[in-house]
Amino acid sequence: MKNYNIGVEAALEVISEKWKALILCYVGVGINRNGQLLRKIPDISQKVLTEQLKQLVDDDILERVVIEEKPLHVEYLFTNYGEKLKTIMLELCNWGENHIEHNIKKGKDLAILTDKLFENH
Repeated sequence: MKNYNIGVEAALEVISEKWKALILCYVGVGINRNGQLLRKIPDISQKVLTEQLKQLVDDDILERVVIEEKPLHVEYLFTNYGEKLKTIMLELCNWGENHIEHNIKKGKDLAILTDKLFENH
């Protein structure tokens, strides 16, 4: 039996691996194909992306959907169960972008390396 002190521990367990938060935010705005995710997260390897997507599917956060088009492709979408986490992750991402801007205005030497997630989607 695994014990948690409070629920946030269980939540962080689901999203805490290095790339999962980025994956969830990108899938949340519709960047949901393997190749798209690899382009948006250039430091992630195919192996790690595959492993973390599989873990998110196993946790019933995302579902793997095979699209029967030519060429055949796979998309990852939030499950009904994962929809609440999607809302939370997108809010957290938005807050983080605002936090970076807030600190830049205060004179801190920070930058966002990619386009703002919510301006382009």
